[in-house]
Amino acid sequence: MKQFYTLLFLLATYLTFGQINKNEYDYFVQFNGNQLSKKVSVGEILNHPIITKYSSKKPDLDFAKYTSVIQLDQKITIHGKFSDSIPYYQVTIPVKNREAVKQLIIQEFGANTKNDSAENAIKDFGKYAVFNPKGKNKTLAWNDNYLVILELTQRTPYSNQYDTYKSDSTEVGYEETKVMIEPIEETRIETVSPPAVEERVVETSIMIDAPTEEVSAPYNDTQNYTPSAEYTIQEAAFNLKQAEKLSEIVKSLFENGFTASSSEKINANADISSWINYSSAMTSLYSVYNYPMAIFGGYDKFLPMQKNFENFIKGINLDFYFDSNNARVEEVIEYSQEFAEIMGKITNRKINKNVFNYFPAQKPLVYMSYHINTKAALEKFPSLTADIFQSPKLLKEDITIITDLISTIVDEEATATLFDGDLSAFLYGFKEVEVVTKSYDYDENYEEVVKDKKIKKSIPLFSLIFTSTHPTFADKLIQLGIRKKMLVQKDNYYIITGTKEYGDVFIRKDKDVVVVSNTLEYFGTEYGTFTKEAKNDLKKNYMFAKLNIAELIQAYSKSEEAKLEEVSKLNRVSEQFSDITMEAPKKMINNKLNFALKLNALKSDKNIILQTLDLAEEIIAK
Repeated sequence: MKQFYTLLFLLATYLTFGQINKNEYDYFVQFNGNQLSKKVSVGEILNHPIITKYSSKKPDLDFAKYTSVIQLDQKITIHGKFSDSIPYYQVTIPVKNREAVKQLIIQEFGANTKNDSAENAIKDFGKYAVFNPKGKNKTLAWNDNYLVILELTQRTPYSNQYDTYKSDSTEVGYEETKVMIEPIEETRIETVSPPAVEERVVETSIMIDAPTEEVSAPYNDTQNYTPSAEYTIQEAAFNLKQAEKLSEIVKSLFENGFTASSSEKINANADISSWINYSSAMTSLYSVYNYPMAIFGGYDKFLPMQKNFENFIKGINLDFYFDSNNARVEEVIEYSQEFAEIMGKITNRKINKNVFNYFPAQKPLVYMSYHINTKAALEKFPSLTADIFQSPKLLKEDITIITDLISTIVDEEATATLFDGDLSAFLYGFKEVEVVTKSYDYDENYEEVVKDKKIKKSIPLFSLIFTSTHPTFADKLIQLGIRKKMLVQKDNYYIITGTKEYGDVFIRKDKDVVVVSNTLEYFGTEYGTFTKEAKNDLKKNYMFAKLNIAELIQAYSKSEEAKLEEVSKLNRVSEQFSDITMEAPKKMINNKLNFALKLNALKSDKNIILQTLDLAEEIIAK
């Protein structure tokens, strides 16, 4: 029997502090100092002239005092939960030694000062030390190897009843407090009684006291009644319980030796890696707007259930890399097995080859090409809608009626032909044109006079290309434009009226391809070097985009819109960086869809972080 109670106690302890388990995090951010330090030393960054100059002007931002304490070549993590009954966040920082942390806290927070209260003192528990900032459910705890900043972020359960008296309450997330999502009756403040506060002896191990500046004494008959008195008592009881929880959690972290948190979701090869539980993020978002929705008729009950989102997206990774010749951000979206199959069909589109007839032969300044299977997306839309809007207040039969109606009205195969899924956009350059604008003035009788005025203006030369395989719709739409005098036919294209400010914008339809553009100079049937390059990129990606920095800046500098004081700074940027690319592969690996954004540098003599700081220093100096 004794063993049974022991196991029961261990189970209760695990359930109480389960949020510290690596499988229970809602988000996790990790600075891989061991990885980044191989590419660039922290000393080079912090001793860069632009950093030291900034720090000298703001003594409070003297980074040297932190680098003398923190092990920046090791892993620093931030993790937590905002959907748990005890929402929290925790920062874990490797440190050089225990005494250095103590001196930093004394310097930064004024701890252990003479004649100070016990609340503002550092408490030494042998294996670890603790400091609690005054009036916050936060603690700083450390040993010889790690500094932990831990804060409980749960909101006072009674705050919605008394928002009139305390409107500055903040919150990251909560789940257990039901009063927040129920409509509030007008007589609530007058009739409700404060919850009874359990009388108990608080042991000395509790390290955070209730904020004394907010709780002077409970209300009694000898005091002047204030509407917020009841709230103050309840808040005091709540803060006391939070202090107990915080104390117990810190003790559980350090008493048997601290182990740094880790997550299997984190990419150890990235310089900075982060992960967020999508369903939990949606839960936190719902906590923001479900309360006002509940007030105005309880319509929150019919909103999409946030827990249903986990049936689609499991989590999202965001990883950062800083190399010598590029900096890049990679986003990885992890879908459920079922939803990954759907997304795989949507992104795996065979491109209509006719679009390449209208790709420019030479490299444009900026371009984006996006290709998805519209038919597959339309076929899955009704069932996805039904899954998202599953709710106890909506019967399954009711939802199926809606989805059947959508499926009946929308002919997926026919609708998909209106826009098949191919979309490409290009910016070729800038051109100086003479445009007519209207000017407004007043004559000697103070009557308004409208005059046409010709001015020179630089306009961007662009084109937009998409495909539509519907047999008649596009042609009928063009004929309607002609009848309404919105289009004017000229040769094999149609000029859109009223667009002189951007040149002659026209529409051209060639079989399945529709082109909207304001230039004819870049079209041709001969494939050039750029078209071949674009084809290779789009074989493996459903989306690809590129901005050529040097060419874009050069073209803009010659335009009428460019200002002389901007040109030199822009030219310096073009000397440092070559281009920015975005890509999203068609193929999904382990139900994950990738998206990457990359800034490519022209030089590789030093890490891109230092290159960027050099550039910033030069631009500011000019």
